[in-house]
Amino acid sequence: MAEVSLSDKRKEERPVRRVEVCFSPRQFDLYKDEFHTCVVIDVLRATSAICTGLANGVDRIIPVPTVEEARVLKAEGCIAAAERNGQIVEGFDFGNSPRAYMSGELKGKTVALTTTNGTKAIDMAKEMPQVAIGSINNLDAICTWLMQQPGDVLLLCSGWKDKFNLEDTICAGAIADNLIDIARYKSEEDSTIAAKHLFLGVRGNIFSFLKASSHRRRLRNLNLGEDIKYCLTPNTVNVVPVLHDGALIDARRIKEGVVKDLSH
Repeated sequence: MAEVSLSDKRKEERPVRRVEVCFSPRQFDLYKDEFHTCVVIDVLRATSAICTGLANGVDRIIPVPTVEEARVLKAEGCIAAAERNGQIVEGFDFGNSPRAYMSGELKGKTVALTTTNGTKAIDMAKEMPQVAIGSINNLDAICTWLMQQPGDVLLLCSGWKDKFNLEDTICAGAIADNLIDIARYKSEEDSTIAAKHLFLGVRGNIFSFLKASSHRRRLRNLNLGEDIKYCLTPNTVNVVPVLHDGALIDARRIKEGVVKDLSH
């Protein structure tokens, strides 16, 4: 009988983790109790902006589901950003354009953020044991980080006003494909199979494939073509935002439940 190496034995003993895709926040209640980590995805543009902000030195981002909550935080002296239907809400200096978060003016600052879809999904997921942010611009980073985490993973697509959308599903499919192919995660839901095969069918050509997508058309009509190009470009940042005490921060700052300052 062939000997089993210690490394092979450890692989056999390691519990098989599961990854699934939820197409829309409206379906979230069907999944939420089965998973340890929830990755919220809103490629155009909330989660892309959040990743970009933290990568460019924003200290933390407080996601809130309503404009009213953002106004309260702004009145209390917080920098606040608000977007609805692709446009900056009146009374706020900026919305969820990733380019607005590249400015050195926000370095070390706390930003309150509300958006049409993404922050609503984050708020829905906030009671889960662990919440992280994924997008195409941090694809490798979120996949690598997830493989280092315990437990099963739910990929929550923010969609558009509770409806299915293509870009979030493709991103979720890319993450699921990485976890299944590299880390041997399993999946049981048809939604995950569909998302994975959608990604595999368009990888290398995502930008062209999404030309006709509904939200890309909305943003293009608002002359936000540069945002679209940036958000659909993979791996422009190496950061994983995680929800900690109501704010999104760089996962590398958390050690044994304590938030560290990476600037020193």
